[in-house]
Amino acid sequence: MSQLLILPVVLPAVLAGVIILFAGKTLAVQRGISVLGTLALLALAITLIQAPTQAYFLGNWPAPFGIVLMLDGLSALMLLLTASLALIILIHTIRTGWDAKGRHFHALYLFQLMGLNGAFLTGDAFNLFVFFEVLLIASYGLMVHGGGQARIRVGVQYVAFNLLGSTLFLFALATIYSTTGTLNMADLALKLPQIPAEDSALIRVAAVLLMLVFAIKAALVPLQFWLPGTYANAPGPVAALFAVMTKVGAYALIRFGTLVFPTDLPATTTLLANLIYPAALATIAVGAFGTLASRNLPRQIAFAAIGSMGTLLLAVSAFTPPATSAALYYLIHSTLATAALFLISDLARTRRDGLTAALFMIAVIAMAGMPPLSGFVGKLLILDALRTDPLAWAAILLASLLTMIGFARAGSDLFWKSPDTEAPAQSQAAVLLCLTALIALTLAAGPVTTALDQTAQALHNPTAYIAANQLGGR
Repeated sequence: MSQLLILPVVLPAVLAGVIILFAGKTLAVQRGISVLGTLALLALAITLIQAPTQAYFLGNWPAPFGIVLMLDGLSALMLLLTASLALIILIHTIRTGWDAKGRHFHALYLFQLMGLNGAFLTGDAFNLFVFFEVLLIASYGLMVHGGGQARIRVGVQYVAFNLLGSTLFLFALATIYSTTGTLNMADLALKLPQIPAEDSALIRVAAVLLMLVFAIKAALVPLQFWLPGTYANAPGPVAALFAVMTKVGAYALIRFGTLVFPTDLPATTTLLANLIYPAALATIAVGAFGTLASRNLPRQIAFAAIGSMGTLLLAVSAFTPPATSAALYYLIHSTLATAALFLISDLARTRRDGLTAALFMIAVIAMAGMPPLSGFVGKLLILDALRTDPLAWAAILLASLLTMIGFARAGSDLFWKSPDTEAPAQSQAAVLLCLTALIALTLAAGPVTTALDQTAQALHNPTAYIAANQLGGR
């Protein structure tokens, strides 16, 4: 089954090339290729979520010399979440006609999926950098889709900020490679505990640089400046797809924090936790007050997304199996809730009727973490994992209240004080799918958390991951 690991990366890249070369002027064909490709990715993700930890080495070159793709519970989860969200967003894009407002939407969309899947599957830090760059290029093209001076302006800011992160990433990789002679993540997990004491300072510098890079991707304060303008000005379905983009940063922090720089590594000990914890608290505060203060709905959702990343990374910063499991549940929830709100915001430009208002209310309840939906379950899991931390409790509960107040005011202005308008009813199908997924996540909280507990335990005890890396290419 290990040969399947290459398909989530190769399939969207090949289909994007086919669209550019042979279907560039035929929108119906582009749509068909995108839908079939996304369905195939979803089927692959469902297959891989049931697979054991394994490695695929291109050219059968063993670690640390070859390009390796690694599958474990975390990467399989991210593949499934990405494919599910991509299909929902594609439905919305086609139903609302967003893909007809500019060229190459579907090719860029598939390249974006290639970058996301590659980032989640790669077992090599340098190839993580490569897939970050694929993501950056594709996301900029999607960001400016449809044109407009505001989009181009914030798109340039978005690229500039992320290029700074790319530069820091290269510095960190160069430092690690000069010290250890490898960038294979499982190989680093074996070699870093054995480095001489005089090289510990270099490893700490590299760890901080990597933390900064991933904090940019995750929009962690004080590196969140690019997100509000970018998400608020992006086309609705693109902003919804970007809901999973910040999770790439969270994924990288979890992966490196449990595998490469675990808390028992002498060179770094609790370095990452000590940096992430205060930044996560500040991110929760910025997100909550930004949501309360914003008057523009897309910008308000963007700040709510920042706040949700703070809650997620507050759990990550504990670096314990229960907290990591809670963070993964909340990661799934916040991705779907943020995407649902951006899709509803897009619908509200042309459709402000009773059904859209009801969908908005459900999505807000989920996003704010109010009962009975999955946001409440996710925050309850995080609070339970951080039960000895009163500051975390206060931050999460107060942020939930402020977020709910901010969205209640926005909903009142948008749906009660504005005249009703109506667009084709079928355009709401994607939102209904997104909210159905949130309801399913709530109803299946028991088995889902059981599976996530197993994933978290494997992350904090990565012997199977390291063993698969060592044997996969031999």
